Amino acid sequence: MADQLPTEFDVVIIGTGLPESILAAACSRSGQRVLHLDSRSYYGGNWASFSFSGLLSWLKEYQQNSDIAEESTASRQGLIHETEEAVTLRKKDETIQHTEVFCYASEDVDDGVEEMEALQKSPSSATSSATPNPLHSACLSEETHSFHAASYETPAKDTPKSDGEVSLEVTDVEDTLAKEEYCGDETRIPAVSDGDKDGKKPVEKDSTDQPKRKKITYSQIVKESRRFNIDLVSKLLYSQGLLIDLLIKSNVSRYAEFKNVTRILAFREGKVEQVPCSRADVFNSKELTMVEKRILMKFLTFCLDYEQHPDQYQAFVQCSFSEYLQTKKLTPNLQHFVLHSIAMTESSCSTIDGLKATKNFLRCLGRFGNTPFLFPLYGQGEIPQCFCRMCAVFGGIYCLRHKVQCLVVDKDSGKCKAIIDHLGQRINAKYFIVEDSYLSEETCSNVQYKQISRAVLVTDQSILKADSDQQISILVVPPVESGTCAVRVTELCSSTMTCMKDTYLVHLTCSSSKTAREDLESVVKKLFTPYNETEVDQEECTKPRLLWALYFNMRDSSGISRSSYEGLPSNVYVCSGPDCALGNEHAVKQAETLFQEMFPNEEFCPPPPNPEDIIFDGDDKPPEAPGTNNIIMAKVDSSEGSKNLESPEKHLQN
Repeated sequence: MADQLPTEFDVVIIGTGLPESILAAACSRSGQRVLHLDSRSYYGGNWASFSFSGLLSWLKEYQQNSDIAEESTASRQGLIHETEEAVTLRKKDETIQHTEVFCYASEDVDDGVEEMEALQKSPSSATSSATPNPLHSACLSEETHSFHAASYETPAKDTPKSDGEVSLEVTDVEDTLAKEEYCGDETRIPAVSDGDKDGKKPVEKDSTDQPKRKKITYSQIVKESRRFNIDLVSKLLYSQGLLIDLLIKSNVSRYAEFKNVTRILAFREGKVEQVPCSRADVFNSKELTMVEKRILMKFLTFCLDYEQHPDQYQAFVQCSFSEYLQTKKLTPNLQHFVLHSIAMTESSCSTIDGLKATKNFLRCLGRFGNTPFLFPLYGQGEIPQCFCRMCAVFGGIYCLRHKVQCLVVDKDSGKCKAIIDHLGQRINAKYFIVEDSYLSEETCSNVQYKQISRAVLVTDQSILKADSDQQISILVVPPVESGTCAVRVTELCSSTMTCMKDTYLVHLTCSSSKTAREDLESVVKKLFTPYNETEVDQEECTKPRLLWALYFNMRDSSGISRSSYEGLPSNVYVCSGPDCALGNEHAVKQAETLFQEMFPNEEFCPPPPNPEDIIFDGDDKPPEAPGTNNIIMAKVDSSEGSKNLESPEKHLQN
């Protein structure tokens, strides 16, 4: 199909990241003819998720750093008229830098030979078990590539909701464990209580039945590769955030399942503690004194409607949020909790930004669970694919592994008229949306990019033990030195379908000041200990053992103004890659803004029509304007469904 594409479209989109995928769905839903292309072999770009072996293959593409043969320009000479000029696009993705891989787990040669050969994996020769082994060569068979690409074709596990019903599928750990055999059958989410915060509360099972820490080898990880879904970017969804609202409004939520983040942690004085979120958690906590509980509740109540009390913060607008907290009679313990575990901001952020972040955290509590956050099963990479699925349902055409040589720009009007793909086909369109990484060096010559430092770890146990081993946790580790950034840590258990049984997948993220390893390694050492075979049976080894680690820097192209790009045609719109923030607000705002610029009179991702109300050409039509009435009915039904979603929220809030 790729070599016989139609030559006329309304919108051509290059790149399948989250903002591009949302735009594709919105344009297709509004009746535009959409062509969605990506030169990569997978959906999502830097928002993608990979199996373990798929990640190794992705790494190899960047580590090879091989020269890419120049595309022949002869095939496009006859396709560009005298009044037009070509704007060449970048041939190689340069958004990922400083990739470093370390394997701490031992390699079980007897069990792993076949798997290693099948994956064409050649790790460095084994050294002492306490020393990490850098992995410089990794490749993936075509089978795994096709598996990830096929994930677009296969719908998510949940079934579509009935007509007029709009809801968001949030799966409890108990439900998932009942469905997934490998996750066990007796774990549960404990209520957030004082005994869980330091892991000292006794487990309900008999202590004699407690399993010892299992030995996990590298070959086991490779063998269970498909149990992993490793995100390139680590994000969570705020339960009252823009992305959740868009998923519900557009009914794209039916393509995905979500799981509650079960706990929010804090790192203070070398210890990991659980942070009380709800009113009940605060008053049940033994970490706080009674005075601290009252002070904290009073401050949080103020933050919920701080705009109504400007006299309490107006004098501190020019101060940092950290300085403002000191004036509110909060103890150092409470200041730490509010700054790093509730507002989740830097100490240097302004008072207004800190109050906004605190209010956003509090208003998201209780909608779908005890914390403000949700995580998509199978990883963040599912979300762009869900919107791509919606675009395809409304007629959008998709082509992966499809490169674009250049944009064709009219010299007189300065507008882009077409693209020319790697097959030499000219495809005309009215609007063009391009992901930043595809733009050439000349176009981006004046752009100043930021960087994100990322680490992905595989560990053998949670950073804070609890009754259940199926916990999803978020932790912010404050900076030690001035001028450095706090590090956000997200820990995922096997019930999120992102890692194999008896392991945890840990994501570390911060704004870059150096290479990712230099920025993040100190935090890794605080929370984890490298795997050491001699310690496998030693109970005094309290920290989780680090089995495998990946460090890399990712370009942050958010916040760049259109004027920074050199010679950009007026009908070409640029989408940025992932930003460093925890949520997805920037991607949704950017998609909606660009859509309104292109189609100011169209609604952004309206609710889908009720299938029973759709009238096809040739059907018998009632005498009165049926099309308009049917469309109105569909909107009314969907809005009623949205209202039905809000009702349980009120009961869940504390």
